[in-house]
Amino acid sequence: MEGRTLSIARRAALPLFVLLLGAAGPATAPDTAAAALADLNARLLAGGSATRTLEGWCRDHRLAADPSIVAERVAGIDKPVSPEQRARLGIGPAEPVRYRHVRLRCGERVLSEADNWYVPSRLTAEMNAALDGSDMPFGTVVAPLGIGRRTFSAVQLWRPRPGDRNRAPAALIRHRAIVHDHALRPIAEVAETYRAPLLDFIDRR
Repeated sequence: MEGRTLSIARRAALPLFVLLLGAAGPATAPDTAAAALADLNARLLAGGSATRTLEGWCRDHRLAADPSIVAERVAGIDKPVSPEQRARLGIGPAEPVRYRHVRLRCGERVLSEADNWYVPSRLTAEMNAALDGSDMPFGTVVAPLGIGRRTFSAVQLWRPRPGDRNRAPAALIRHRAIVHDHALRPIAEVAETYRAPLLDFIDRR
């Protein structure tokens, strides 16, 4: 009799347990700022191309009618390559390195800002011409090389708490990475800052 009473009590308690689980759900839903930021960071770290990752993010979260990423070149900025960067790129002190500073946009939203030091001798002539004369993202231009990346620094600049979405800073995440070709030969070093408009889809939920 006692065992039957306990069994009935357990069955009666089940709906309350399920209800409590359901109540906890929204705290970890993917449209919260903290969960979205963690998802974004994980995608960037796992992806071989930041451009492709941002296009996927823009498409998945409908940040623009056309999810294509456009590189808006910023003129008048020059950052000489350092000896440490040359070592990471595996090049000598006399090897030419070009610098490109861009803002990556999806529609009207600027999703990231990037510094890019690349080795022109490791690209084709057509790729160098495209980087010099167009607004195509670096990842798109060099994609035929079978690129991948090795991130050596990843810093999450903002750790939101519940209700913090409207207090997001301009910069969310900062990564530094080496971009390499299919043979794992370094072709560029990038420093990328990912920005608050990446979370704009949360406001529509």
